Amino acid sequence: MILRSLGALVLVLASGTGEAGAMTSPAPAAGASCDYYVAPSGSDRGDGSARRPWKSLEQARDQLRAKKRQLRCDIVVNVKAGDYVVDKTIEFTEADSGENGHKITYRSADGPGKARLLGARPLTGWQKHNDTIYKTKIDRNFYTLFEDGKRATTARHPNRTSDDLWSPYLFSVLGEPEKEAVRQWLYFKPEDVPKEWDADFDKNSQIVVWSGGSWSWFTDTVPLGGADFRKNFFTLNHWARYSFVNSRSGSRYFLQNTLRFLDQPGEYYFDFAAGEVYYWPRTSIDKVMAPTVKTIISLKGSSPERRVQNLAFDGLALQYSDFVDWYRAGWISEGDSGYEHKYPVYDRQIEMPRNRFGMITLTNSRDIDLTRLRLSDSGFMGVYMLFANERVKVSDSLLENIGADGIKVEGGYPGEGDISGHHTISNNYISHVGELVPGDASGIELLSTGNNVVSNIVVKHSARYGISLEVRPEVKDEDNYARNNRFSYIRLEETGLDSGDMGAFYTYGVSNVDPHPVDNHVSQMVIGDVINDPAGAMPDSGTRGVHMDAGGCGFSFENIEVGKVSDDKYQSYQCNEVKNANWADGFDASKMEYDKIGVTSAFPYPLPGAAQ
Repeated sequence: MILRSLGALVLVLASGTGEAGAMTSPAPAAGASCDYYVAPSGSDRGDGSARRPWKSLEQARDQLRAKKRQLRCDIVVNVKAGDYVVDKTIEFTEADSGENGHKITYRSADGPGKARLLGARPLTGWQKHNDTIYKTKIDRNFYTLFEDGKRATTARHPNRTSDDLWSPYLFSVLGEPEKEAVRQWLYFKPEDVPKEWDADFDKNSQIVVWSGGSWSWFTDTVPLGGADFRKNFFTLNHWARYSFVNSRSGSRYFLQNTLRFLDQPGEYYFDFAAGEVYYWPRTSIDKVMAPTVKTIISLKGSSPERRVQNLAFDGLALQYSDFVDWYRAGWISEGDSGYEHKYPVYDRQIEMPRNRFGMITLTNSRDIDLTRLRLSDSGFMGVYMLFANERVKVSDSLLENIGADGIKVEGGYPGEGDISGHHTISNNYISHVGELVPGDASGIELLSTGNNVVSNIVVKHSARYGISLEVRPEVKDEDNYARNNRFSYIRLEETGLDSGDMGAFYTYGVSNVDPHPVDNHVSQMVIGDVINDPAGAMPDSGTRGVHMDAGGCGFSFENIEVGKVSDDKYQSYQCNEVKNANWADGFDASKMEYDKIGVTSAFPYPLPGAAQ
């Protein structure tokens, strides 16, 4: 038999029994690597060599579980260019960790973005519904759709003004004086929803609403239980985060997923009851892709004591993932999770279990590298780190067209152990976040996590934040883990497009007790204009460059420039240090290192919108 890879050779040489006469060989020198291969043309019978590659990451993972114990070198799995359809989440556990100080790397062998993991499959079997709309039977439910690499819009009313924006909206009203606090009945104006639409509001219909009246903080996406056209209200199947009217305004909303609303190219309607999808293609009905998974890659140790570790994913492109049937940010009231916590109010801050996922999801991990990735068209988060994760690196990566947050780090409950931190998030370009969840959308969101370095970042186009760091104002200083974070060389553009009472750089409840030691640092940051889309008719207070909300103290700001805003460039209590910021007198632009702000020349992808 001819041995076709260094990995195979090492395996044979390392397989001796140690008895007299057994063949032995020294381990590879430090820094040596053992190479294996995956290719679209691979086979179940492949041995992982260049000539007989494996066919998938799953096969490589399974084969390496046994092989890696005998190796004394870094393992590199070279994933050849091509498309790899992911019908089931690719899961890595502690059984897949690098061992003996060595790392296992899955890399795009032919350059960044060439090996593509697709969390979707084409829809087929289309038939004409009418002159412009097609329909087909489906075998699964999904909650977003794509055509030729572009997200489709769920058929909605009113129609959006452009593919880049969420507006315009309708506004809820106060139907009865005693109904101001309700969260399950949304009253509408009769002229907004004609009576002849009554039959359309079946169990397929949904509402997307900035609940809270004039507060434009969070959005809810909720199926409708029906409509009452005598009293003019919708019944929601789940409570929204806030009530729909306050003293200043009703809540902005639009209706979606009704066949009546399918009236322009790029829109679809999903009849869940009949198992049928209707679509009006922009170009070709043969290019429509429906998601198969919510998470493409999962890294999950079985416990904080048994972590998945020493893994790297380099240069892979991940495209397409799914959303959920209904969404609300966090629980409504403290203690709603049903678990006892030192700070039960934190239930309102973190995602509910049903929504804890991203295109890449990490839990109970350590020393994971995510480098030179291209993540696009996600249904929810791009990269989501939940609870116990340490020393995760996300760098040199392009994230674009993301359903919710680009990168989200969600540490544990305050006062119950500092389990998330020492992450490096650097040289990333994050474009168009919050496409399905504009409320609370952020390019990078950090919660209850510290000792992180965030540098050389561009976030462009967000309904709400560019970067946020949050805990809760009720948390005592000794129980607050959002410490010793450093943000530098940051550019935030086109933020606050659809919300108010916000800042492009935002903190919430980070330090609440004197003397507010300065242990979070921000330097060399440029924030472009933070101006709402006027068609959104946003009723909340204005936009800001930097907003230190509800005890956002203990920060230093140095060399910061903010463009136009509709409120203050900087809003904070007198509890932070500010040096050379353009909202204060004496700003010296010569101290700004403009050439170093944003992604560096080492960034591996063309920038979105740049001339090619």
